[in-house]
Amino acid sequence: MIETNRQIPPDRYLARLAACREAIAERGFGALLIGVGPDLRYLTGFVGDPMERLTLLVVPRVGPVSFLVPQLEAAKARATPLSGAVGVGGAGVGGVGGAVEILAFEETDDAAAMVAELLAPARSAANGSTARQPIGLSDRLWAMHVLGLQRALPGRHFEPASAVLRDLRQVKDADEARLLRLAAQAADRTVDAIAAGRLVGRTEADVSREIRSRLIDEGHDLADFAIVGSGPNGALPHHDASDRTLEAGDPVVLDLGGTLAGYLSDTTRTIWVSGEADIEPDPEFRHVYELVRDAQAQATAAVRPGVPAEQIDATARGVIAAAGYGDCFTHRVGHGIGLEVHEDPYMVAGNATPLRLGMAFSVEPGIYLTGRWGVRLENIVMCGPDGPEVLNRSSLDLREVRG
Repeated sequence: MIETNRQIPPDRYLARLAACREAIAERGFGALLIGVGPDLRYLTGFVGDPMERLTLLVVPRVGPVSFLVPQLEAAKARATPLSGAVGVGGAGVGGVGGAVEILAFEETDDAAAMVAELLAPARSAANGSTARQPIGLSDRLWAMHVLGLQRALPGRHFEPASAVLRDLRQVKDADEARLLRLAAQAADRTVDAIAAGRLVGRTEADVSREIRSRLIDEGHDLADFAIVGSGPNGALPHHDASDRTLEAGDPVVLDLGGTLAGYLSDTTRTIWVSGEADIEPDPEFRHVYELVRDAQAQATAAVRPGVPAEQIDATARGVIAAAGYGDCFTHRVGHGIGLEVHEDPYMVAGNATPLRLGMAFSVEPGIYLTGRWGVRLENIVMCGPDGPEVLNRSSLDLREVRG
């Protein structure tokens, strides 16, 4: 039975925005300007598409928060959870009086100039000191909007808003963790169904289409990717599903994921297609498969609060390198996941960020033998108080598929 509770309560958005206001002050920013994308969805619940009309959440260090939107988006903005939580004339956010105000502009209005006007009172309230403080821009804001804001705010220094939002977004709250679990379970059911079905004689593209369809049937809103790498194509980590036909004796890498209520799934399993002739995997493939599985298990077991993110990568890499396949492991072992399929924290050498309770990320070592085949195994893992919580429960045993 598919879980139907996908809502994040409005009060959660209030708490996020309050934490954001505190982080702005702690980081020494004068304001954040958040355009359409995952940062805006995280803070407000607003879902939209980037376009030539500016949509911007204006979060000054002091003073009221404003949501500037084109007139044609005003009704959608007023329906967001954050707007509903505060309401017109509400009690304010982050300890600052005044409501989050929806400001709709007309087609002929200068939206960037409106932003400058919104920030002027905050500058005055801080006796002009905010002029020396950077303004954070969401990482996905289009260049045309950035240039317009630079013209409207001459002399101001701009930096990525991720410097403020990174620490907030990479630690998942209880509602985010619940949605990530639901997404992982749906992905598990999908990969199990594919592994139990017919594969011989089908193209990679056909199997990929079935994966996407099953992800939707299992509760995803979007099926974002469905990699099917059979035979030598499995040695290409980001292979696009092709017209290659799956045959008996093929190993197949299945890497799939999608979006459920804004939160992503991402899981990978490698299976063996034995066919009706029951073609057995060759000894090296079995050896490599067990090696990757061991690396995945050891890296997962290393997860606990305080461990540097790079240590998770080093643990998996050490297992694979010790067996002589170090040069065949060509990517980091993991990436954070949430409103984006790839986000902080990254499990990669050089990232000394200590793992914290609630961080969610992939653990996905792989070995790729060019021109032959590849093996990758991936679970989403959440850092729990005493160690890892593995969100994907689909078996990591090597599955041999006859059909």
